[in-house]
Amino acid sequence: MLPRQPQAMQLPPLTDLLALLGIDLVLCAAVLRLLACQRDTTRPVRWVVMLAVFLAMWLPVGAAQLPVLAFARGVSSDLSTTLVALACLSLGQRLFGWPAMAQREGLTLSMAIAVAAVVLYPTALGWGDWDAYRPGWGSFYMLGTLLVLSMVFWVKGLRLLPALVGLALMAWVTGWMESGNLWDYLMDPWLTIGAVVQCLKTGVSDVRQRYRLRTWAARPSLP
Repeated sequence: MLPRQPQAMQLPPLTDLLALLGIDLVLCAAVLRLLACQRDTTRPVRWVVMLAVFLAMWLPVGAAQLPVLAFARGVSSDLSTTLVALACLSLGQRLFGWPAMAQREGLTLSMAIAVAAVVLYPTALGWGDWDAYRPGWGSFYMLGTLLVLSMVFWVKGLRLLPALVGLALMAWVTGWMESGNLWDYLMDPWLTIGAVVQCLKTGVSDVRQRYRLRTWAARPSLP
């Protein structure tokens, strides 16, 4: 019998590699954000931690020798290009000293995502006669709505949301992800949870500040 020829190593599809890379970048950004709670951490320490986490996620584990990221992907599913882009911005801020995201930009983006989630997820689960997820397959009306919203935000001086929409559209057209639905490029459940939490934190902070101002104004003036 002829000796069995060794099988050539096959690389996973590009969509799988991009999905795993996106999850890795988001995890690295999350770890550095937790590390930022300790103010004495220097930039070299952040680099070491980031590289350690990034490389550790690619280590093969289990009988199938799959990378750790493959198991993380089974939990998180594929992440949106919006979340990955925000993670890259966070990494750039902590590793290269890029300017932080403006509070107005972040709050506006969180509110837009939260409003979109209120419309998307209930209807996608069957609440109502209209499925908001369906236009993501290539509806002209959805593309037109995104264009109009991006122009409105751009005119108002908000550049982040139009840039993220443009990135999602480019990724959708070129097929970066396995999904062919534009909604999956624009947002995901993890991004939605973060946006809702940010909106709630901002709302609670505003209520507390107004309460303090009213309490201070109601104090009797000294004679």
